[in-house]
Amino acid sequence: MLNHPNSSEAGRSGEDGETLIKLTCRINGQPVTAEVPPSRRLLTVLREELGLTGTKRSCEIGRCGACMVLIDGRPVNSCLTMAYQCEGSEITTIEGLSGGGLHPVQQAFLEEGGFQCGYCTPGMVVSVVALLAENPKPSPEEIKEALSGNLCRCTGYGGIIRAVNKAIEKGVG
Repeated sequence: MLNHPNSSEAGRSGEDGETLIKLTCRINGQPVTAEVPPSRRLLTVLREELGLTGTKRSCEIGRCGACMVLIDGRPVNSCLTMAYQCEGSEITTIEGLSGGGLHPVQQAFLEEGGFQCGYCTPGMVVSVVALLAENPKPSPEEIKEALSGNLCRCTGYGGIIRAVNKAIEKGVG
């Protein structure tokens, strides 16, 4: 569950006078402790403060899925998530999926041409990993529903759907 700030979590003030909140979580398996203003989004912390640029900044209103990460195993738009909400959470970005090489879902995307320009790919892969962890044999409708929060602006979803099906065939999940 995501946590919200309260007065006991408030710390010192930042440069703009905004009160800083202590954030302690795990990102890609590593412990992270930071002081963040309550207005700081998780996307900003990941990209600008931790250098995890695989999570993409795009629409910033939760419509495209390019910024998708896993929070405690569930796919979440990091552009809509305030960093303080992640207190005590386990966050996995696209970088965290490929610890010792390509994740099998990433490999399937490469083999089936599901990456196209590549901008939406990290969010798509994260969403597929979450789907297959919950349901290793989803129906075509369940696949479409799981990817409904991810937009591809290139040539379409054919390669993406083939990649998901290949990952299912390989028993990823």
